[in-house]
Amino acid sequence: MGSFAGMITNETIIALSTPPGVGAIGVIRLSGKEAISITNSVFNGKDLLKQESHTVHFGLIMDGETVIDEVLVSLFIAPKSYTKENVVEISCHGSNYIIQKIITLLIRHGASAAKPGEFTLRAFLNGGLDLSQAEAVADLISSDSAAAHQVAMNQLRGGFSTELNVLREQLIHFASMIELELDFAEEDVEFANRDQLQELINKITIVLNKLIRSFELGNVIKEGINTVIAGRPNAGKSTLLNALLNEDRAIVSEIAGTTRDTIEELLNINGINFRLIDTAGIREARDTIEAIGVEKTMQKISQSAVLVYVFDVVNLSADEIREDIERLNKPGVAFLAVANKIDLSLSDRLKELKLPADIQFIAISARERQHIEELKALLYDTAVGDRLSDSHTMVTNIRHVEALQRTQEALNNVAKGLNNPVTSDFLAMDIKQALHYLGEITGQVTTDDLLENIFSKFCIGK
Repeated sequence: MGSFAGMITNETIIALSTPPGVGAIGVIRLSGKEAISITNSVFNGKDLLKQESHTVHFGLIMDGETVIDEVLVSLFIAPKSYTKENVVEISCHGSNYIIQKIITLLIRHGASAAKPGEFTLRAFLNGGLDLSQAEAVADLISSDSAAAHQVAMNQLRGGFSTELNVLREQLIHFASMIELELDFAEEDVEFANRDQLQELINKITIVLNKLIRSFELGNVIKEGINTVIAGRPNAGKSTLLNALLNEDRAIVSEIAGTTRDTIEELLNINGINFRLIDTAGIREARDTIEAIGVEKTMQKISQSAVLVYVFDVVNLSADEIREDIERLNKPGVAFLAVANKIDLSLSDRLKELKLPADIQFIAISARERQHIEELKALLYDTAVGDRLSDSHTMVTNIRHVEALQRTQEALNNVAKGLNNPVTSDFLAMDIKQALHYLGEITGQVTTDDLLENIFSKFCIGK
């Protein structure tokens, strides 16, 4: 791991670990060989150097004769800590003035300000976490739904790494057998059973395909599922939006796009965040859906995971509805048609319309709040279905999916080499490539640039 590891090993780092701003309590964290002795030099209470790990001590933080604050000091003695180093956590009152005063004092006594993600980087460098687990820490902090939390926790516990490491070890075995063949090249012997190697490649490819496919769902769980509500004027889109949100309204924000503003509402269904997007272009349509014409709106639809098409079941003809569906139904976007205003219509109106059989339909009354819960359930099934379970390993990180795709390419080359027999040295080279990309995910293979890129995105104090 070269210079990146060497750069930080001797310093004792310090940072605020709780969010900045006024609160009841602030937690200041130190990590490094001198973490306890530096804290002890400004602490008026028990001698921290004589206390056991995982104990909490009340006392005063003093700057000479001046009392800065009453605090609780928690001790975690190496290697029984998050970073595997001596760690001290100081819980003080949450005033910005007090927090900065304590941090400045401890820096004066020998601590250094931590860089973003440096505590988790040390946990990785000291063997407490592998790289994918370290990245899961950042995902866990930013998770804003039950599903995102579940996926991050599974990864933090090593679900992803365990699956990959088993495959990697089996590949390493074949790589070593092929290396052995190279040592006996003149005797022309085979130590690596080619059929078993082909079997292993097939097995790994199935797992890789599953993991790569899981990225699509994993990413939307992490970021939220973009759901566009579209339809003609007076179809009842706004009423539907309000009916869906009801008391579940979580966040209403105006998000400035590069070309225009769109309004996003956040709806949580069974722990999954759906980002309901209401685009001005659709609202401004005058008489037909063609007036959507607004290219940007159609672009918004094509970028979404789910499109909810709302139509007035009473006043729209079957031809008009079919025409709308044809224009709005885009490849790769789950399509859900919502027949609104059933409170005003005859029960057999939908049968009369003879709508396309391959489109999912649901009839509702947005105004009367009829079948809104059923619509939420259908939205969830359309976007997620049964693909989310505790045991299911899911990829949510673009870096991981790219490494998996490169592993797949390298294994395809190994398979080609087996089908059109090549010499052992070429096989060994392709297997090493596959091992390299698998190792990049968990951190067995890494570079300073890669680590800097990953950990610089963390918040300071984690």
